[in-house]
Amino acid sequence: MIEQLDIRISGQGLHPFTPVVSELVKSSGLDEGLCSLFIRHTSASLLIQENYDDSARVDLENWLNRLVPENDSLYTHTLEGADDMPAHIKSALTASQLAIPFQRGQLMLGTWQGIYLWEHRHYTGERQVVVHL
Repeated sequence: MIEQLDIRISGQGLHPFTPVVSELVKSSGLDEGLCSLFIRHTSASLLIQENYDDSARVDLENWLNRLVPENDSLYTHTLEGADDMPAHIKSALTASQLAIPFQRGQLMLGTWQGIYLWEHRHYTGERQVVVHL
């Protein structure tokens, strides 16, 4: 089973979408298997991360922004704005796909784990994530 999710995001940062994926797994009728997620963009990524304390996500975003700053004179790919090349670098350093096992129709995430779309641009709109069960 393959589905495309349109995830609404509002700017740079980690955007949770675990409930959408969990519901898709539950409603699939499949008892067990592997849930593969793939983001169809080169300036955003996927992440499994802390889902309890928002400060962990803020710290990750701040750290990555310090590691890969905007407006670096090294960048030549600047046509789409100051956030574009840094977003491509951040995406290259992170993950474009995830694989999560499921059993009894439920994702086997740990207690404090959530699924996030990590938007690396100052972009508001939708990003597409392909889910394969």
